[in-house]
Amino acid sequence: MQFGHLKNLIGGEFVDASAGGTLEVTNPATAGDVVGSVPAMTADELPAVFEAARAGAAEWRRANGLTRGAVLLRTAALIREHATELRDLIVAELGKTVADATGEVGKTAEFFEYYGGMGRDEFGGLLADGRPNTFAARVQEPLGVVVLVTPWNDPLLTPARKLGPALISGNAVVIKPASATPLILLKLAALFHEAGLPAGVLNTVTGRGRDLGDALFDDDSIRAVSFTGSTAVGLELQRKLAGRGIRVQTEMGGKNAAVVLADADLDLAIPTIAAGAYGQAGQRCTATSRLIVQREVAAEVRERLADYVRGINVAPGTAEGVAMGPVVDEGAQQEIRGHVERAVAEGATVVARTELTGAAAEAGAFVEPTLLDVTREHDIWRTEVFGPVVGMLEVDSFEEAVEAVNDSSYGLSAAIFTQNLGSAMQFVAQVDTGQVSVNQPTSGWDIHHPFGGFKDSGSGYKEQGEVALEFYTRTKAVAIRTH
Repeated sequence: MQFGHLKNLIGGEFVDASAGGTLEVTNPATAGDVVGSVPAMTADELPAVFEAARAGAAEWRRANGLTRGAVLLRTAALIREHATELRDLIVAELGKTVADATGEVGKTAEFFEYYGGMGRDEFGGLLADGRPNTFAARVQEPLGVVVLVTPWNDPLLTPARKLGPALISGNAVVIKPASATPLILLKLAALFHEAGLPAGVLNTVTGRGRDLGDALFDDDSIRAVSFTGSTAVGLELQRKLAGRGIRVQTEMGGKNAAVVLADADLDLAIPTIAAGAYGQAGQRCTATSRLIVQREVAAEVRERLADYVRGINVAPGTAEGVAMGPVVDEGAQQEIRGHVERAVAEGATVVARTELTGAAAEAGAFVEPTLLDVTREHDIWRTEVFGPVVGMLEVDSFEEAVEAVNDSSYGLSAAIFTQNLGSAMQFVAQVDTGQVSVNQPTSGWDIHHPFGGFKDSGSGYKEQGEVALEFYTRTKAVAIRTH
């Protein structure tokens, strides 16, 4: 399926790179069929982008909440109207299954409906003041120009997670998508333009990292940067922006653990864990990659999960009955397989591995879903794989399980499966992760749930829900003597 050449939205106009360069986007489910292309911008073009954003920020901050909200709500309606096209584009450039892509499009619309509705909410409040005849208030203001950097694994949903709170707060945005999946973001920008977003409020930048360099973060007008991606890049970005008075939000990696206690309902636990681990080819920051099982039920958990793994239908995202599509590209395919090979070389045991057949065995970036028996000494226990690979560890007690969960530099999401309320509440209190589930997967957080991790998984500012507005606004205290 071809989607042609899409242009960047800059200053209310759809433009190509000044030098005419392009980036081709390929389908990971095939041998590299081109599905479209985008402009390959360079650093020399970025000053004009930020000039447009500064003008957009000045206009958008003057718009009231009802005006901003109306644009977001119209955009949500357009997303639903164009849902099939958007779904097909995600499947083509990323390889997601039709079911996964359909869910992503629907959740994206919900993000803009949720934040669009906030146009009627309070952005501040009254304060008491001890001085006579004095009116005092707290006012929430936009920051100005913000830069958003989004990843390839949820190429429509993650931009929405950031754009919703950024735009309803009154900021202008410069956003760069991942080069592997830029087409869907440019489609989204076109829908915002159609919905009536003023010129310069949303500006898109596509191009190779080596051509853009640090220029994306150099402009003096930048007030905040929100990044989702690898921990290594996120930490380097924090260091790069330190000392400039720029807010930094980084949603980074995860090595998420699910715990199964001896009293767990395994009929609930096994399919729930499997969905959290192997859904979306394991390419979620919240995907389950460590499974910690109390020894009394370990044999049964291992056997039942192995049966599930062997039955996963791996195929192109458009295939009938497909459960898992390809990973993002052949580089990721090789890296994931390399993690498994190293684990086995270190002494880990392959419990189950899906055999690739049909189209998945012939071409494309497909990876075998895998279940391993591991120990905490194996490198794969600590290293983020970002693919459909789970390492299982046996423990003797609840206390040992919690210790194993926290034995990680990451702190994004954790889950426990138990029928004991006391164990559940202790787990919630003791695990060092930003997201905690009981009898639910490590993945699957809704749009109004605060989202973000601890340690090397995040930077403090949460995304999603009302708390997301904290990152994109500043507080001004006002006191007025009336007479």
